[in-house]
Amino acid sequence: MAVAPPGRRLARGAAALSDSAVRVPALGAFGYWMRRYRRTWRGSVVISVVNPLLFLAALGVGLGRLVDAHQSAHLSGVAYADFLAPGLLAASAMQNAFVEATYPVHEATRPRGAYPAAAATPLSPGDILTGHLMFIAFRIAVSALAFVLVLLAFGVTGPATGALLLPCVLLVGMAFAAPLCAWAVGVERPSRLNGAYRFVAMPLYLFSGTFFAVGQLPGWLQWAVTLTPLYHGTELVRGVALGTAPAGPAAAHAGYLAALALAGTVLAHRGYARRLHR
Repeated sequence: MAVAPPGRRLARGAAALSDSAVRVPALGAFGYWMRRYRRTWRGSVVISVVNPLLFLAALGVGLGRLVDAHQSAHLSGVAYADFLAPGLLAASAMQNAFVEATYPVHEATRPRGAYPAAAATPLSPGDILTGHLMFIAFRIAVSALAFVLVLLAFGVTGPATGALLLPCVLLVGMAFAAPLCAWAVGVERPSRLNGAYRFVAMPLYLFSGTFFAVGQLPGWLQWAVTLTPLYHGTELVRGVALGTAPAGPAAAHAGYLAALALAGTVLAHRGYARRLHR
């Protein structure tokens, strides 16, 4: 049986929805990405869930014994595994955002990709972007849920706190995903995507407070780290997970991330319109 090209399948999903009671064309784009995910979800589990859990087991349990033996003042009396787990949760949201909002967006803009074909249908660039962002949010939420269930099993956090962590992690992920979509839709060379992962994602992963307290860094570097979105995401998720987040700082971290997600969405709308209607 012949397989329809991605743009036609995407448009078909939107057309089917237009006949239903729910007239939201973006859901057609979301359905297209979900159908793709049904064929690839097994591979994504490794990088989204298994890798962070291996880090948690190796560093939190193994190295954590040595760290806890010295009772570092930077951990504020918290066991290293409990300190590390929320940081890995926030960092995994960033990692998922990079995976889903860079290469897939770039590939979709190619001449035979999903975006140009879908743009020739009644779907607007805003519908195409919204459907893709909905799918990215779904991916981040599912990975976060699996991670939180493991934290519950190991007693790192409780059920009520675990429920609060999910929207926090989703906010962290979208604070990266929306700006990345805005950038990736205009990228011409794949090497720039590799550079972003090496020179942006990896430094953030290592120096934003995931593995050690930011207070252990030199003063000038601490100031630079506090400007990064992953620092605010880590502080928010860690504070909620450990129950140590005062309302004011937690609201400031959430506001920073929400502003970044909103600005990224606005820029992405402009970028998609410019790219798909040029």
